[in-house]
Amino acid sequence: MVFYMPGQVESQGIDATELTPSQIVSELDRFIIGQNKAKRAVAIALRNRMRRRKLTPELAEEVTPKNILMIGPTGVGKTEIARRLARLAGSPFIKVEASKFTEVGYVGRDVESMVRDLVEIGIDLVRQERRAQVGERAKLAAQQRILDLLLPPRPPRPGRPGDAAAETREREEKESWERSRETLRKRLEAGDLEERVVEIESSASPTTGMRIFGAGGMEELDMNLKDMLPGLFQGKPRQRKMSVAEAREVLQREEEDRLIDPERVSRVAIGRVEQSGIIFVDEMDKVAGREGGHGPDVSREGVQRDLLPIVEGTLVNTKHGMVRTDHILFIAAGAFHVSKPSDLIPELQGRFPIRVELDSLGRDELVRILTEPESSLVRQYKALMDTEGVELDFREDGIVAIAEAATTVNSRTENIGARRLATIMERLLDEISFAGSDLAGRRVVIDGPYVRERLDDITQDTDLSRFIL
Repeated sequence: MVFYMPGQVESQGIDATELTPSQIVSELDRFIIGQNKAKRAVAIALRNRMRRRKLTPELAEEVTPKNILMIGPTGVGKTEIARRLARLAGSPFIKVEASKFTEVGYVGRDVESMVRDLVEIGIDLVRQERRAQVGERAKLAAQQRILDLLLPPRPPRPGRPGDAAAETREREEKESWERSRETLRKRLEAGDLEERVVEIESSASPTTGMRIFGAGGMEELDMNLKDMLPGLFQGKPRQRKMSVAEAREVLQREEEDRLIDPERVSRVAIGRVEQSGIIFVDEMDKVAGREGGHGPDVSREGVQRDLLPIVEGTLVNTKHGMVRTDHILFIAAGAFHVSKPSDLIPELQGRFPIRVELDSLGRDELVRILTEPESSLVRQYKALMDTEGVELDFREDGIVAIAEAATTVNSRTENIGARRLATIMERLLDEISFAGSDLAGRRVVIDGPYVRERLDDITQDTDLSRFIL
């Protein structure tokens, strides 16, 4: 997973707290094609969070997030919009599938588990930031420890009082030791000792754990016996031989852990989760059941009722402390092909006041998706094959042919939106990828005829395309 410092736009170092909605949309445009209505909705939601921070504490407590319900088929950018928004704001973010939850009494996960998982993500995010902050100090401390391994500290040897010869010898030996240590330090900084083998002491810490089933559903909570009974499961220190380069990584990580206060990390992470956390609940349409339903509808309605207090705002108990969900932003999404948003229970509908419908993707949108984003599939495949010395030359008519093939398959089989492009590209470049090293130094032109020659037979055969594309 990639982490971003909070409040920093990942490419430009812009303070995200100062971004206007139009600037937020512009940032999202770098990665997501189209879907302007959804981008506007999330941009306003993020900006309102920034505005809330400038209010008095009493008024800010009353301003709750305006949760968003995204409606649209799979593969049109719902998840990507939420994920990029969280990265932009440096917020803890988690995606969950509503269909994985079941109401209490049915086999499945407890809905509160998504808050607990979000806290763990928040802790990882804060810990990563703390590591960056203490990294220089940890590096210096690790270097001192490596110097001690290469040239152990010299114990003083006090002589008899008044013994001038012994004092002179002690001073000369100390100065010689200091010169040797300074020489080693310079060689270490210059990287001349990276392959030197040293022996470090580390504790073998067994990961003895036990599983506890929570009362609300069958969620498994990991509890480590080391935390419950400190000292009982302490691993015996053991000596390990490794190169200086490897030892530096191990020792620097140990020094970072020593400099980071885990309790403070937990407090900061919980505060960030409560004030800026984002939970993306996908497949909401799968749990949309009408009141008074029978059979599976009973379970679906139960999931909605279990979700309701979390979305409304409640306290969730985690192993790091209690977490309030009042100001967590919930973004729900679903295709709603069979069901409709109105099939959700009324209480839950009211907790998602912002509704945005995402557009289906046609050929023109798929062409833009292939070429415009900074991490587009075309750029990815060109970079991958460039590592083998193979130059892929995607012509304009070739990209259009790829988009047309994806559109055709989407229209004749299940419409999975832009995800179809990955399947098409893998099939198209299968031979080149397989023979990559044998094609070193060659240039392969991907034009319209090349694409149609390899894909037309499959895309025109509906039965075949269902299995292959």
